[in-house]
Amino acid sequence: MVIGQDDDRVRAQYEAYPYPERDPADEAKRLIVGSPSHLLEINHYVFGGRLDVSRPLRALIAGGGTGDATIMLAQQLAWRGSPAEIVYLDVSGASLEVARARAAARNLANVRFLRGSLFDLPGLGLGRFDYIDCCGVLHCLPDPPAGLGALAAALAEGGGVGIMLYGKLGRTGVYHMQAMLRLIAGDDDDRTRLGLARRLYDDLPATSWLKRNPYVSDHLEGGDAGLYDIFLHRRDRAYTVPEIAAMVAGAGLEITGFIAPALYDPASYLADPEIKERALALPWIERCAFAELLSGALKSHVFYAVKSGGRKAAVAGPDNQDAVPVLLDTDGRAAARGLRKGGRIKAEIEGVELSYEVPRLSAEILARIDGRRSLGQIHELLARAHKGRAHKGALDWLVFKAAFDRLYAALNGINVMLIAYPPR
Repeated sequence: MVIGQDDDRVRAQYEAYPYPERDPADEAKRLIVGSPSHLLEINHYVFGGRLDVSRPLRALIAGGGTGDATIMLAQQLAWRGSPAEIVYLDVSGASLEVARARAAARNLANVRFLRGSLFDLPGLGLGRFDYIDCCGVLHCLPDPPAGLGALAAALAEGGGVGIMLYGKLGRTGVYHMQAMLRLIAGDDDDRTRLGLARRLYDDLPATSWLKRNPYVSDHLEGGDAGLYDIFLHRRDRAYTVPEIAAMVAGAGLEITGFIAPALYDPASYLADPEIKERALALPWIERCAFAELLSGALKSHVFYAVKSGGRKAAVAGPDNQDAVPVLLDTDGRAAARGLRKGGRIKAEIEGVELSYEVPRLSAEILARIDGRRSLGQIHELLARAHKGRAHKGALDWLVFKAAFDRLYAALNGINVMLIAYPPR
């Protein structure tokens, strides 16, 4: 790994422009949630639905920025009364202070704040972690594979990571803009460079790759910090699915799932039966790569990974009646009211319009999902309800399970439904 002038400049960037911009006072109004590191996702994709939050959980937020993942995970664990410890680590003191203020605004006592690089881990004496978040950090390092290797070395047995890396195809135009700004802005001061970036963006012709790509506008709404991060960053790179798979394998890890799964499924994009059949016959990671090429809009890749050869996560869905379906920040009863019998579930993610036909039982199943009831209990409740209706026969388990599996496939695909299991 070579460390040079750019590393100092990257550190200076996040001291001057902590990203993303956050106001600790907003913690009284909302909890920002997302991927990776939502507790329900961690449970599903890292621990196979069998995480026991009553036991101590050690989590590292490697490159915590202004605190989104730290605050989300710390609050979700605190709400469950978990004796967890979260270690926040970042090279930027300014970012750390924002994150610390946000934790204080929520009276969170389960976070330890440290300033440093993930490459400092061996000398910090922190021990190993059950879960490590690294969102938007590896692609800014001089040696991303070495960074991922350092994280893998800090994992406890049975643990896993949640990662976000930029997507090469979905960021088409961004690197053209960066190259132009290096040519005309050079080493000017930051205020001058920011001004030039705004003026160049406003002056881009309609034919420019960036103006033809509507999927990268979110950074532009993030003030100076967002504009600097996307157009003036001293070092960032983007990845394709095969490049991610190779780097993950090189670190001794294996991917358990991309978020949202439907975006990495060729069936979400294709209508031609023969082409769809051929694409779906590919090995899983090649299917994901095919879907990325189809979409062209995946500006970032969020994924979970565990140590190779370790316990597999519950990515294939529930395997017995003890499985507990859980909904991510969605109320089952409200979702049921919005779903007609035999209707369709629709969603738009990253510009992709998704539509799934679901069974007639879907609304009745959704109305009984509360994050605590198992599949067996939900089936029992529905069976009783159906038994009391003269025109309907008993609801057989196999009929129920077939309907649930179709509903699960749709909702898991859009990252709304996951699986948990009761602690053993």
